Amino acid sequence: MIVLLPIVIGLSIIIYLMSKPYLLEHKRNNIKKLPFKKEWRKIIQKRMPYFKQMPTDLQLQLKQHIQVFIAEKEFVGCNGVEITDEIKITIAAQACLLLLNRKTNYYPKLKTILIYPGAFTKVQNQQAVDGTQQTKRINLSGESWDFGKVVLSWQDSVHGAELPHDGHNVVIHEFAHQLDQENGRANGAPTLGKEQNYQSWSDTFSKQFKLLQRQAAANIPSLFDYYGATNPAEFFAVVSEVFFEKSEQFAKEHPELYQQLTGYYKVDPIHW
Repeated sequence: MIVLLPIVIGLSIIIYLMSKPYLLEHKRNNIKKLPFKKEWRKIIQKRMPYFKQMPTDLQLQLKQHIQVFIAEKEFVGCNGVEITDEIKITIAAQACLLLLNRKTNYYPKLKTILIYPGAFTKVQNQQAVDGTQQTKRINLSGESWDFGKVVLSWQDSVHGAELPHDGHNVVIHEFAHQLDQENGRANGAPTLGKEQNYQSWSDTFSKQFKLLQRQAAANIPSLFDYYGATNPAEFFAVVSEVFFEKSEQFAKEHPELYQQLTGYYKVDPIHW
């Protein structure tokens, strides 16, 4: 009996680990079946002007994703911010735009979302040309960490939602980073679907990234914020913002890049 005990315990652990994904999926399906609160719908309509323009099936998907997202993620207020349903729903609704029409594990690395009232200060160490280290304070509206946290400015999160056609949305930007970080450190190459080709993705993104770098260096106007020229990870996040907010202009000026993103996000915002 004593000899068999370790075997029984080992088998129990294996069974639990094998059944864990199915138990999680069952739990999520039950959450999706719950009625969506009227108060939450009012917040979406108030904070996301284009929600009514979305197809009915996508509206339903978005609401179900919001329910799961809020159930699984912890929201923490910083510098006096009191977490309310309005904060949760406004941020969750924007974050879940990136999950529509495809299999998702709801940002599996993400555990906590830190909310500041406005832009927050970060101390950053930088190496100067002469090799010396310099300490610099920078103001940020958002930040995505690859160990379970996203930091957001509430003021900028609201602003990004209320202006859905300006091509700037800090929530979409930071959660695009989260998608990029699912398979390691952010590098502009998130996990693609089976029907997508990594070589094609790399060729298209590399070409467009280098173009933006040249435009930024020469101060030539671009549809994309010059911040996207910082590195491939920032480029992916920046073009994701524009994809959802300036889709028609994006598709017209950069059709190959737009096609890659429609294949990845499984939606075409032009038709919303």
